[in-house]
Amino acid sequence: MSTHTFLLNGARVSVDCDDDLRMLWVVRDLLGVHGPKYGCGLGVCQACTSHLNGLAVNLCAVRVGDIDDNDEIVTIEGLAATVGAPLHPMQQAWLDHDVSQCGYCQPGQIMTAVAKVRQARAEGRDLTDADYDQIRNVCRCGTYPRIRLAIAAGAQGMRRGG
Repeated sequence: MSTHTFLLNGARVSVDCDDDLRMLWVVRDLLGVHGPKYGCGLGVCQACTSHLNGLAVNLCAVRVGDIDDNDEIVTIEGLAATVGAPLHPMQQAWLDHDVSQCGYCQPGQIMTAVAKVRQARAEGRDLTDADYDQIRNVCRCGTYPRIRLAIAAGAQGMRRGG
């Protein structure tokens, strides 16, 4: 067992666990943050997508031993705080477009969407169809058309201040 320290949703946390424990279990089971969902454990469904230093990652595929003291993980619970608002513009877009049915995949979907918008902005461009096609999060309810509309609306909201 080792002690692992990092930032989680803006707070410094420490956990004692084996280096090989996946971050999904560290966040959910040891730290009690349940937004990232367990879907497949293989990084395929992407229900556990969160941000590691601003990039979308599947927490089920990241070992806690690979996380450094200065690394920051942001889950859906901490997303709104990144813009200092009750909801992040992408979360608001999800509500406005009534995306969720069962809702299980939605935290990962939103975190992926935010990261994709940020990536496009960093490259000095808006989202394209190719960007949408690169989003591989699985939604077992099939709300993909509403997800796509919400991402476009959320991207507009992020332009205004998110």
